[in-house]
Amino acid sequence: HGTDRFEPAAFAMAIASLAKELGATQIVLSGTANGKSLAGVLAAEADAAAITNVTGLPSHYAPLTVERSAFSSKGIEQCTSHAVCTVLVLIPNALGTQPAGTQEAGFEDRTVTFEPRSTPGQAQVASGKIPLPEAERVVSAGRGMKGPEHWTLIEELASVLSAGTACSKPVSDIGWRPHSEHVGQTGIQINPQLYIAIGISGAIQHLAGVSGSKTIVVINNDPEAPFFKAADYGIVGDAFDVVPRLTAALKAHLS
Repeated sequence: HGTDRFEPAAFAMAIASLAKELGATQIVLSGTANGKSLAGVLAAEADAAAITNVTGLPSHYAPLTVERSAFSSKGIEQCTSHAVCTVLVLIPNALGTQPAGTQEAGFEDRTVTFEPRSTPGQAQVASGKIPLPEAERVVSAGRGMKGPEHWTLIEELASVLSAGTACSKPVSDIGWRPHSEHVGQTGIQINPQLYIAIGISGAIQHLAGVSGSKTIVVINNDPEAPFFKAADYGIVGDAFDVVPRLTAALKAHLS
């Protein structure tokens, strides 16, 4: 597109033009920040229906039937589309990693002419940071870190794991971390392969945003923290002791 800035309107025009030319009945997008901003514009441009928060592949195609996450990730609802074309926005990592098949996939190079339009307020991802909706591994922390000056412990662990960094709502509310890192019911909803929660009690609003995580590891010095009930693995201990030791052990194991 000739620029580092994502232009939903321009991409929508290009994809809609190609979809109409090919007679596409489904257009599949990932539910990243860019995918979500593109979905509505693309559906309008392509005269298509749109279903967001889709959790997997269609169960039926006549009519098109899919399941989507609903009620702040607390439930699943079935949606049916009778439109000629439907834009499906899958939650990140919905399908997981599949073994590569032996049949080669075909592809074509296409040139589409369009006039890019500026989109005010487009969020940018800081250089070197992994966008949270796309991260397969996420290290998140809460007020148990006792201050923003201790976040280097979180960033070092995330770096070893090639993970994104996140935080609880109270942490972003008091300005320790940017709001772009807030995961939860009123923040970003994520579905990573691994979610490590450090010093987060586990309020229901936070759990709603991470309940799709494949594996949850909780580190907290309070054995009664609600988050332990949702954890696959739990470590009861002081984060300032556990996290550096975990980081060192992972460095040794992965080197």
